[in-house]
Amino acid sequence: MPTPLISGTSAPLRGTIRVPGDKSISHRALILGGLAVGRTRIEGLLEGEDVLRTAAAMRAFGASVERLPGDGNAWVVDGVGIGGLAEPDDVIDCGNAGTGVRLLMGVVAGHPITAIFTGDASLRRRPMARVTAPLLQVGARFVGRNGGQSLPLAVVGAAEPMPISYRLPVPSAQVKSAVLLAGLGAPGVTTVIEPQPTRDHSERMLAHFGAQVAVEAVTGGGRAVALVGQPELRAADIVVPADPSSAAFPAVAALLLPGSEVTLPGVGVNPFRDGLFETLREMGADLVLANPREAGGEPVADLVVRGGGRLKGVTVPAERAPRMIDEYPILAVAAAFAQGRTVMHGLAELRVKESDRLSAVAQGLAVCGVAVTIEGDTLTVEGTGGAPPEGGAAIASRLDHRIAMSFLVLGMAARQPTRIDDGEPIQTSFPGFVPLMNGLGASIAPAADGEEEPS
Repeated sequence: MPTPLISGTSAPLRGTIRVPGDKSISHRALILGGLAVGRTRIEGLLEGEDVLRTAAAMRAFGASVERLPGDGNAWVVDGVGIGGLAEPDDVIDCGNAGTGVRLLMGVVAGHPITAIFTGDASLRRRPMARVTAPLLQVGARFVGRNGGQSLPLAVVGAAEPMPISYRLPVPSAQVKSAVLLAGLGAPGVTTVIEPQPTRDHSERMLAHFGAQVAVEAVTGGGRAVALVGQPELRAADIVVPADPSSAAFPAVAALLLPGSEVTLPGVGVNPFRDGLFETLREMGADLVLANPREAGGEPVADLVVRGGGRLKGVTVPAERAPRMIDEYPILAVAAAFAQGRTVMHGLAELRVKESDRLSAVAQGLAVCGVAVTIEGDTLTVEGTGGAPPEGGAAIASRLDHRIAMSFLVLGMAARQPTRIDDGEPIQTSFPGFVPLMNGLGASIAPAADGEEEPS
């Protein structure tokens, strides 16, 4: 059942909270732990619905995946090794997990097994052609809706997977990772060439588990990632950093509320994921990355955010998009409170996320009294000059966790409360979002039935 929520004007946010573990890293830790030989211990795993679907999938492939008893969220994975996957005896339901299903399709493509994947209504609408195209070259076959382009989808893995050299048409860490995972089962070297660098969690973690991975710069600013196939991956413990995409919501909320001071410890600051933090600092945000260090092969820092300073509009270049593609909805909310115009280029990828985020953000801001336009893949937000926007609207979350959280944040600092039609999708990436935010001083509560229909 939908869970409507309403977010009203908040007091200054104060306190220290740890946001959930990084979703991208959590998916990869479960998958590579299942493909390794031996026992991998994972600390800080995101226990959201998306990641739990990947855990269930790896069990279906024969790996043992269990949460250790106790108060911490430590998990252990007993892997089956490259080539040791069992053929699932039932359909694998990935729920809303776009990352999970695309990476798992890559795993299956490099093994002589067949698996059938499905997902929720949102995931069944998302395009899979960008993944199936290179995996066909590996030797896999696909049978499903829209000519094998949409879920539900049967993946018939290659009996003799081929190493390939594949140039990504558009930057995509998911496609890159799917090809590399398929390449684990192929003899020789599999290479992925990306026109712009994307998040490199797969490369880091493959090396952490013992694979030979080489990364070289290519002309034009891209990178070539080469993987030597058929390694014996060795179990390796993982510490999952706090997710920067989740940290974005309390961070922006604190910036919008004068007098706020929030500390978010252990946030991942991978240089291919820090585009939002760079942009917020350009806008004048009081945002400090304190105590930089490394955890589990990933750079982390404690994010300290203070509210009260006025944000100013900026232009965000298209080449920054791969470093912050999931953060544009909450950046657009921050831009609504800024002085001047914020122009965000290169957002075509937002149209094929859990929802069409480009239109969802524009429509939501418009009904909250913010002037916004879309031209091609560019989103322009006219800031309110530092004054709070009107708010007071009912927003359709479109089964999209980031749309839901973004407009709940807007409601904390708008003139009137903002309502979303369904907060349940938030569980996919940020379980405990509402109590954590309320613990800092927010005012988010269940919405009464019969209120205004969402726009």
